[in-house]
Amino acid sequence: MEEVLLPLFPLEVVLLPEEPLPLHIFEDRYKEMIGTCLHAKASGSGLQEFGVVLAKEREMHTVGCSARIVNLTRQYEDGRMDILTVGKRRFEILLTNEEKSYLRAAVEFFDDEGTDTPADTEAEAAINLFRDIIRRLRRASEMPVHITRPYRYLSFRLAASLPLDLEFKQQLLAVRNEPERLRHVVRAVELLLAQINRVEKAQSKAGGNGNIRKQA
Repeated sequence: MEEVLLPLFPLEVVLLPEEPLPLHIFEDRYKEMIGTCLHAKASGSGLQEFGVVLAKEREMHTVGCSARIVNLTRQYEDGRMDILTVGKRRFEILLTNEEKSYLRAAVEFFDDEGTDTPADTEAEAAINLFRDIIRRLRRASEMPVHITRPYRYLSFRLAASLPLDLEFKQQLLAVRNEPERLRHVVRAVELLLAQINRVEKAQSKAGGNGNIRKQA
């Protein structure tokens, strides 16, 4: 496994592989960090990625995903930046380093154990379910969903577009088996659909004033 000292960006966000993540950079320490990554990107040498890790209530998780800068979308006069990044590689933090203004860590990158692509039948079933939940969430009778083959990291690609709990996404990030991850996502979608059905049923029983009538 590859080990490297990776700049860390703790956020109340779970970044998944291949997921786009726009960021507004305003703190001096992160302007320095992103500036270093942009320099590496421009020169084609050095570390161009930084790690995004879920941090909330003064607790930082040890499994995260590296982000690579796609482009610098806006540069402000005071040094603030808007950037677009995309999730790349998962990692586990081994130890942290505080020698710079921003946190860095020795990390171990990891991939799936076994295949990272589900069977076609499982993939198609999951995509159909995903199409249904997107249609229901957006209240559209038709919702075209275009997911290209190969279905590598399909679970991450579906989960990135859904209103899923941060803790669920964090657990998903750590699973090293795509068929297992996809089963977790399918179950989460089924629970979301059940919740939508309950809400719609309750709304259908509501009176003209929007209140739900008590049932005998």
